[in-house]
Amino acid sequence: MEKDIRALKAEKSAVIMAHNYQPMEIQDLADVVGDSLELAVKAKETAADLIVVCGVRFMAETAKILNPDRKVVIPVEDAGCPLADFLTPEMIREARQRYPDAAVVVYVNSTAESKALADITCTSANAVRVVASLSNDTILFGPDANLAAYVQRELPEKTIIPLPPGGHCYVHTGFTLADVEAARRKGGQIVCHPECPPEIQEQADRIASTGGMVRDAAAGGDEPWSIFTEREMASRLRVLYPGRVFYEKPEAVCADMKKIYLEDLRRALESEEHEVILPPEVMDRARRAIERMIAVGA
Repeated sequence: MEKDIRALKAEKSAVIMAHNYQPMEIQDLADVVGDSLELAVKAKETAADLIVVCGVRFMAETAKILNPDRKVVIPVEDAGCPLADFLTPEMIREARQRYPDAAVVVYVNSTAESKALADITCTSANAVRVVASLSNDTILFGPDANLAAYVQRELPEKTIIPLPPGGHCYVHTGFTLADVEAARRKGGQIVCHPECPPEIQEQADRIASTGGMVRDAAAGGDEPWSIFTEREMASRLRVLYPGRVFYEKPEAVCADMKKIYLEDLRRALESEEHEVILPPEVMDRARRAIERMIAVGA
């Protein structure tokens, strides 16, 4: 099956992009593996005829928005993101009416329709930098309330209003203080994602996006890390740094990220399903918000 996938990829002039939370057999066949920001940048840059996004729906939408002339497919159509579903366009419109002087920052873990109503998007890797780049004192930030709390702590001069107040990723809110205690008994550092609850962030030694975890681990050292994010991240770090010890929480699983199997990837390359199609006006508005984010990073 892996041989078939490689042959089809060459035949179709395709590029396979996989998020860090994808199963390792998918990551092993990908041309690009990374966090949401890394995948967005690579999607914009690629000249491939076919982009196959192994991740969840909003990631495939982002690839299409940034490279609208390319065909973008996602191997499993219903691989969604419960966090993205917390934020609706109606919430953004209503919040703008209540806070007319606020800027709207929408996390990339959101629908294309929500991105289209944002002033700028962000990822967990650049959220603080993005918000700091804005002149507005008040920021409407959605849909992850824990990431909003992290930005608020880093930028106390801003007023961050989470939109909605309770938006969250169920994988990251599954981490508890008991997990912190267990990790301390193992020794080493606790490295947590900013989607974790504030009380977990406060106990962590490092707070980083998945891409940030990869970069921080490259800095060296041999201290064990307890990874407080989706468990596949620890698997990726073990591959990248085989001499290091990385602990995961076995129960920290994103069910939607695990929906894509090798047979789904092969079928997506063979049939070029399921294609991502979005209204042009939504793509145009969302693209402005995403490209503004990328410009801040540049």
